[in-house]
Amino acid sequence: MSQPSVLIERAVTVGRRMTGAPEWPTTAGLLLGLLAMVEVALRVTDSGPRVSIALLLALCATVPLAVARTHLLIAAVTMTVATSLTLATLPRLTGAGLVAQLAVLYLVGRRHSPWVAAPMVLPFVGYALLGPLWLSGTAGSGPDPSPGAGRLSAVLLAAATTTALGTGIARRLRRAAAERAVSRQALEDTLLEHVARGERARIARELHDVVAHHISMIAVQAETARLTTPGMPTEGAKRLVAIAETARAALTEMRRLLGVLRSDTEGVPTRRPQPSLHQLNELLDEARASAGVAARLIVRGHVRSLDPGIELTAYRIVQEALTNVRRHAPGAAVDVALHYTADTLCLSVRDNGPGQAAVGAAGHGLVGMRERVAMVGGTLTAGPAPVSGFLVRATLPLPEETG
Repeated sequence: MSQPSVLIERAVTVGRRMTGAPEWPTTAGLLLGLLAMVEVALRVTDSGPRVSIALLLALCATVPLAVARTHLLIAAVTMTVATSLTLATLPRLTGAGLVAQLAVLYLVGRRHSPWVAAPMVLPFVGYALLGPLWLSGTAGSGPDPSPGAGRLSAVLLAAATTTALGTGIARRLRRAAAERAVSRQALEDTLLEHVARGERARIARELHDVVAHHISMIAVQAETARLTTPGMPTEGAKRLVAIAETARAALTEMRRLLGVLRSDTEGVPTRRPQPSLHQLNELLDEARASAGVAARLIVRGHVRSLDPGIELTAYRIVQEALTNVRRHAPGAAVDVALHYTADTLCLSVRDNGPGQAAVGAAGHGLVGMRERVAMVGGTLTAGPAPVSGFLVRATLPLPEETG
């Protein structure tokens, strides 16, 4: 069906451009009806009822195409019946009638389900099987073609009508598949955006304690400087009071914001401090005890204290990576590596499990990792390791050391 399908689709496309879509069936039906009448008048030389029947069947096989845009099934049934009667009585189709029949079958296949469209070609398949026998039985009644030519034309007609219908069905299925793909992609994008927003809210809740601590220290130090500095000018004391008040106001607004972010959470929030890289050994011990994971920690470079936000981000990345290992590669060995450089912290989590399976597994852990890394201006890569297993690698920028 490949080559004929391409030719039929190109012919339909050219026809649309010439007649002007989407009203092309109306123009095509009227034009083909006129051509069919001219062809019958030129072909049939005798007079009488035979000419009238031929003209009526030619019109019924072509003109209904004009209403196919609004009454497709009625037009298709009328044209198919007229074409079948033409084959049974004359038994030769007009060229315009053949083109109209192929066009209406293409439209039926494109607009309706295969269960509705398939019966439209049954008369032509039956004609390909039984038509030559009918022709040989009526060979003495007129100048009919030979049995061999009749069988060949019947088979070609069945193939052409089946191809036209199949082309329309294939076009309809491709369009439906494209629409489903677009809908699926839109749904996936919406879900990912929802997950990303949830992760951002979760990150904001976790960083609240870190930022609140720094703001509280600003307020305390401003008050302490004002009270412990002897001989401080009045203007300087006022400035320190203003700094302390601004810090306390900012802390109050942060608590209100945190209340909004926690409005969609259940239970009572915990009061434990946010974790840091100092708790990595405890995290690995928990992974070994809960899932039997053979995990080890590898540290390179000069270890130094980092900003609490950076340490929290690194800890959460390792925690989520270990969770993914337990979920998608149970029992796999894991290496957690930290590499301190002058301006970056490079961390990686690698297991020896089925790396490709982990890529295709459903989950939103990687979304949370990317959100955390993007928040601190770092980069994240995740995918199958070079030899085997799965590798998560993050590079977090660090401020320059002072002193």
